[in-house]
Amino acid sequence: MELKKNQDLELKRNSVLYFSIGMATVLLLAYVALEWKTYYPKTDWDVAELNKIDELVEEPPITFQELKLPPPKIQTPPVIEIIDDEEDLEETVIESNEPDQDTEIANIEDIAVIKDPIDEVIPFAVIENVPVFPGCENESDKRACFQEMMQKHIRRNFKYPENAIDMNLEGRVHLQFTIQKDGSIAELKMRGPHKVLETEAARIISKLPKMTPGKQRGNPVKVPFSIPITFRLQ
Repeated sequence: MELKKNQDLELKRNSVLYFSIGMATVLLLAYVALEWKTYYPKTDWDVAELNKIDELVEEPPITFQELKLPPPKIQTPPVIEIIDDEEDLEETVIESNEPDQDTEIANIEDIAVIKDPIDEVIPFAVIENVPVFPGCENESDKRACFQEMMQKHIRRNFKYPENAIDMNLEGRVHLQFTIQKDGSIAELKMRGPHKVLETEAARIISKLPKMTPGKQRGNPVKVPFSIPITFRLQ
């Protein structure tokens, strides 16, 4: 015999209705909680509505002051001075400095011409007349002859320092010197990898002969010249 459930005792029969009632109740409680407002209790008296006692109100006394007018100013009449008539003054005539047909024309030889200043130091690459190395007097290209004679002078006087050989020193020494107005060598500057190599390079430059100085517009000037000397062990 099969057991049958009683429909009146079925718990899930009205579950949707109960869920809807519960949801509506929760939403109602949430709305009431959000819209709930509280106020501070009102006091029984208001400060602005207090009645003041008239006896405590003091009225300032009314005073009267008499204003005194300033004394009138007495103005003295102006003093009129009679000045004698001025003597007749001669007008000064300013002569014009503009030339006219009567102006005498000066000779061109009498006009002094200011020459442009010449710099005392002119680079080797732009100087008009380069310094002349001894032996290059009759050469047409004295600039190329100067550089060739410098290379010959370095090769002829080159000597590898013994200290540099012991220390296995190699490198290039950059030299810069100035050929003075009298053809002598001065203002030597050096930059190299070691002091020993710089000393040997200075010794080679010190043996340069006196040269014919460079000229700019016919005037002797100082001419700087740069050249490297390479030290290499074989």
